[in-house]
Amino acid sequence: MAVFDPDTILAISNKFRLQWEAAQQAYVLLYAEGMIKLNVSAGEVLKRLDGQRTLAAVIEDLQRQFPNAALEDDVREFVNIAHDHGWIIVKQPT
Repeated sequence: MAVFDPDTILAISNKFRLQWEAAQQAYVLLYAEGMIKLNVSAGEVLKRLDGQRTLAAVIEDLQRQFPNAALEDDVREFVNIAHDHGWIIVKQPT
């Protein structure tokens, strides 16, 4: 399992496309063989992984949106799992 420091920039892998699916009322990851329906938390994290913001900035943004949640550990655990599944990649700064 990867461990990302706060300055790591992450993005959705080009093998996947994140989109809101009205029929599912959820964010989904589309890929050549199908679709992965995401829960609300996963969708909120992944939609912020734009290849521009650091992991710390993503966590700060989520904390502003959900001020009563202690979510840093959960976000870090999720991005590790998403990376292990190949859904996200480390983006090199340009």
